[in-house]
Amino acid sequence: MNISKLVISTIFLLGTAASAAANTGKAPSTTASKICGKFTVAVIPDTQNYVDYRHQKWSGFAFDGTEQFYDQMRFIRANARSNGGDIVFASHVGDVWQHYSKWMDPAHSARGFNWVPNAGSEVAQSPKVTTRGFEIPAAAQAFDLLDGALPFSVVPGNHDYDALWTDPKDPPRDADGYVGRRHIGGLEGYLSAFSSESRLFKGKGWYVGHHDNGADSAQIFSAGQCQFLHIGLQYHAPDRSLEWARSILQAHPTLPVILTTHDYLRRDGSLNRLSNPNNALMDPSDNDPQMIWDEFISQNDQIFMVLSGHITGQGFSINKNARGNPVYQIMADYQGRGQTVIDAHRPNAGMGDGWMRLMEFDLDNSRPAVRVRSYSTHYKKYASEVPEYASYYKKVDGQAALSDQEFLNRDQFSIDLAGFHKRFPN
Repeated sequence: MNISKLVISTIFLLGTAASAAANTGKAPSTTASKICGKFTVAVIPDTQNYVDYRHQKWSGFAFDGTEQFYDQMRFIRANARSNGGDIVFASHVGDVWQHYSKWMDPAHSARGFNWVPNAGSEVAQSPKVTTRGFEIPAAAQAFDLLDGALPFSVVPGNHDYDALWTDPKDPPRDADGYVGRRHIGGLEGYLSAFSSESRLFKGKGWYVGHHDNGADSAQIFSAGQCQFLHIGLQYHAPDRSLEWARSILQAHPTLPVILTTHDYLRRDGSLNRLSNPNNALMDPSDNDPQMIWDEFISQNDQIFMVLSGHITGQGFSINKNARGNPVYQIMADYQGRGQTVIDAHRPNAGMGDGWMRLMEFDLDNSRPAVRVRSYSTHYKKYASEVPEYASYYKKVDGQAALSDQEFLNRDQFSIDLAGFHKRFPN
């Protein structure tokens, strides 16, 4: 089922929840009789263009791209439940920064993999100035703005790995622009900012599990008397990540689960199965989105929602798991949006324009639902409040064929969570 089949809800402004205590991750589990109150989960799409070292004033850009990222985090903090708002959790879908710093990571080299440079790709050759020296510290500074305000998650996307390389057995071709069979590896840079030992996570009661030093992680967040588990999986999660995730589910068997992983859904609502030669998995231990569905998500009924980014635009689908229950799959990636650059009288460059997802849950009735909307912390407006929204973004989001209303409906819709209370009675 894709988004065109959704019943579109009337747009409304987020209500401000009464002031409540900060999340501790220790509230009772969700039941139909317990009071959750309306609450919001914030979803932060790919931010790689905000922290790109080429998109800052000191590199000659029109403005500091980092400020759009920081504004998003300031908004989440200001509207966190601990500060009197209704945001109880924030999930970043990956691709936090832009550039790689190596052509191949030592672990893959030790396993006998070989490499040649990627056609058209860039590895930052001066990491003290670029990836390691600016982009990663700038991204970490953004998450500092959330520290102490609410539970949150970040997962590594493909750009957050140390290395991107091409298999010399299937090399690039200059003649037709073929990039070859590519692979990523190494998380040294990512873990320098977001490991389980980071001050962002170490000692936090809501950070309840991790694997691969924090490349995979688990959080518990609370809303009123209700409790939820979130699992974040690294890009193309390998077998060992899925094994760890199963253990997390077993340790929290009654909690509803939201899962975030970077690459999962396409714009048309189908899973992004890597069937093309240049996308096929090179490492046999890795899993593409279809494999993650087949081997893990569909087999675990606790998982009711999956969040992802990676593919510019928006996507939505509902798949039935092995027990016949729905799994709501939501993708959003706004990195191609550069109207703010055009407004600064510069040629268009992908940025993001401050757009993010706000998902408001209303579970305290017989028809539980989630209202999904997109909000720009730059324009300080919801998508429905920007008259030029479709003309700004349809083309750059790869959806020029949609009507203006159809395009807007991809960023404002309601999900009926029918059967949620029966599925999670304890």
